[in-house]
Amino acid sequence: MADRDVLSGDVKPSNYAISLFDLQAGEPWTYQGKCSIDLEVKNSTKSITLNTHELKIHSVEVFSEAGKTASSVKASKTEYDTKNQRCTFSFDQPLPESPKAVLTIAFEGTMNNHMAGFYRSAYKPTVEASKGVAKDGESHYMFSTQFESSDARRAFPCFDEPNLKATFDFEIEIPDDLVALSNMPESETKKSKDGHKVVSFERTPLMSTYLLAWAFGDFEYIEEFTRRKYNGKNLPVRVYTTRGLKEQGRLALESAHQVVDYFSEIFRIDYPLPKIDLLAVHSFSHGAMENWGLITYRTTAVLFDEYASDQKYRNRVVYVVAHELAHQWFGNLVTMDWWNELWLNEGFATWVGWYAVDHLHPDWDVWGQFVTEGMQMAFQLDSLRTSHPIEVPVRNALEVDQIFDHISYLKGSSVIRMLASYLGTDTFLQGVSDYLKAHTYGNATTNDLWSALSKASGQDVATFMDPWIKKIGFPVVTIAEEPGQISVKQTRFLSSGDVKPEEDETVWWIPLNIKTGPDATDAQRNPLTTKEDTYCDIDTSFYKPNANQTGFYRTNLPPQRLIELSKSLDKLSVQDKIGLVGDAKSMAVSGLGTTAAVLSFMEGFASETNYLVWSEVLSSLGIARQIFASDPQVAEGLRNFTLKLVTAATDKVGWEFSQQDDYLTGQSRALLLSTAGLMGHEGVVKEAQRRFQAFVDGDKKAIHPSLRSAVFKISVKNGGEAAYRAVQKEYFTTEAVDGKEITLHSMGQVQSPDLAKDYLTFGFSGKVAIQDIHSVGVSLANNSKVRDTLWEYLKENWPMLREMLGGNMVVLERAMRMCLMHFASFEVLEDVENFFKDKDTTGYDRGLAVATDTIRSNAQYKERDLELVREWLSAHGYMK
Repeated sequence: MADRDVLSGDVKPSNYAISLFDLQAGEPWTYQGKCSIDLEVKNSTKSITLNTHELKIHSVEVFSEAGKTASSVKASKTEYDTKNQRCTFSFDQPLPESPKAVLTIAFEGTMNNHMAGFYRSAYKPTVEASKGVAKDGESHYMFSTQFESSDARRAFPCFDEPNLKATFDFEIEIPDDLVALSNMPESETKKSKDGHKVVSFERTPLMSTYLLAWAFGDFEYIEEFTRRKYNGKNLPVRVYTTRGLKEQGRLALESAHQVVDYFSEIFRIDYPLPKIDLLAVHSFSHGAMENWGLITYRTTAVLFDEYASDQKYRNRVVYVVAHELAHQWFGNLVTMDWWNELWLNEGFATWVGWYAVDHLHPDWDVWGQFVTEGMQMAFQLDSLRTSHPIEVPVRNALEVDQIFDHISYLKGSSVIRMLASYLGTDTFLQGVSDYLKAHTYGNATTNDLWSALSKASGQDVATFMDPWIKKIGFPVVTIAEEPGQISVKQTRFLSSGDVKPEEDETVWWIPLNIKTGPDATDAQRNPLTTKEDTYCDIDTSFYKPNANQTGFYRTNLPPQRLIELSKSLDKLSVQDKIGLVGDAKSMAVSGLGTTAAVLSFMEGFASETNYLVWSEVLSSLGIARQIFASDPQVAEGLRNFTLKLVTAATDKVGWEFSQQDDYLTGQSRALLLSTAGLMGHEGVVKEAQRRFQAFVDGDKKAIHPSLRSAVFKISVKNGGEAAYRAVQKEYFTTEAVDGKEITLHSMGQVQSPDLAKDYLTFGFSGKVAIQDIHSVGVSLANNSKVRDTLWEYLKENWPMLREMLGGNMVVLERAMRMCLMHFASFEVLEDVENFFKDKDTTGYDRGLAVATDTIRSNAQYKERDLELVREWLSAHGYMK
């Protein structure tokens, strides 16, 4: 394979027998391991190369069956290629071709604290812990694995590539009062040295190394069973936590057993393993990981307390549970051939995860949420020159971590939603089922999926989908009106607005889906497959292209049409309204439209009642306030505009939750109160401060769990150091599973450079978990009062930050990108570029490029529109 740097094909693994023992639960946190790999020697060879990273190899021997006699040969030399995380074992005699050889390796590894490989997570127990728990000073520890994308090699020597599938036998020696878990059920437990036991697990199905998992600790569980039978049995579904937390797993448990049954039905393939375990892990770099049969989660993505959690986490838990369960088929049963097709796993699991949530909770309007959260974030990244195609070339597996991004997940899922909507969901799922059945326990490519979908639908799917997958960017469809018809033109969209001819050569297949006429009925139109076309029989008194925002493209409507549409919002679906706002805002950013047109359009939303529409309107306004923050007069005008827009809706929704409130009403209340309070609504500020004081004085019921974020933020913004310190104290004492995330985001509302510095010092003091440090930076980056202080701090403390976050590049890349992309100044852009010019940016270079490209686009937008915005705000009475 010329396009990828992979291991040689001389040998191929078929089974691993892994045994771990002598685990040092304390410095130096090492363990001993033995790994025996059944190999087929395809070509006679004098060396074997496989993957290892931060492992010590003690001894290597190959046993082979040549004729009737078994023989063994020891490796004469072991060489490490640290850069490529490989290890080569050389032998004095060539290993003969053989269908069955066994490579046995004795090694030593480390249970690190980088959230990668086999690692430890610190936590403070909520009840008395078992005696065998590892602890030091204040912390207790649990242990688990994170192998995707290329970190199985940190835990044991292996052929760590997705298409080198094998089966796995696993055993581990642990203290006898703790619990061990792996992909499969336990097969036996034996007493070993004093106070210890060896737990062995059944053999796994054929799978990729990155899906192997194990964990051990002071675990307990709650259990449910699937309602469908699998091989005559209802399958056990369990949520495991460290002792004292299991009851917070109820929501995840209730969702999981229903989702397993639902996916078994719609994929027309039964869930293939004998059990499903979900494990809450205290330190976790991502949201969750789909290890087959043992899915691991960040605590806030799987635990939920009915009485103490913010309701928005209810939605998060159900979705993340569904997303990871989708992977049990799409990713685990059938795996992408190589990392360039990561989107196949993630894009599909994202779409079908939301599809399952919609099935369980139709009242949540998850497709509206998908359009405002998923699609807009995908558009934001994909409108930059530094974006990448959905299917991105990956030469070396070590490059892959940076493409676990909004393109692979959110653009991937948006494009799948567009395709499913066009083919019809039933036809689409039939094609997916055929694809899964054809490649069960194997590896597949994007083209294999397109073939199955083409067969199911009778359409040439590859031809119209290839530009969406293989080309960078997405189109904007510009519309011009004439009586009874519209002419449309597609061009590539860049947020900087300066598309060059050579960047605009792609012709996308675009389903136009136009709603038109007095009843806003769906008018099926042929997709746009050329650069320009004209569509007749359009009732230009009312029409809306891209109905329900199922197409992944922006629409540039004539300015007058936007104003007309704002008068007939009742004819539009929630998704349509969100799409119109998002499109109008991005037209302004790129210079294809103006901020004045967006503000005029938004005035029509003052009586809006839907949370998801408000969410899009207010986040779009937030971006405008961020861009123009450096001009005090315009900033004040935009604050007045936002406050006037939300006041009636805020006053109407009020502070009190009732039994009758649905999920979306509660979310509206939290969003509107937070916005109104931060914009200076006197009544809201006063009430927030009253409740905050009561809460600080000991009345924990003074603030509804879903209003903690709003009340804490408003109080920190208006209450100076005393309020900031009170929220900081809450960070240490909160028992709510979401409490630390909420307090971290709230402390970023500080209004002085001194408090911002204090917060950053606190954030990097070791008191905030590495997985949460980006929350400290992002909350300050979102705050125009102290954004500059954040950048100065990053520069001054770079060696410490690099050291602290760089153990896991996912963490460093996320923090840098999210901290920097809120600036809107050419001076800062130049400063950032100069600062990183002589640094080794390997592992976070993509994130840095996204940040600098975003700053450039923001600065151009500010330069272009500042005076127009001032003029509009002044003419409409928003400036004093």
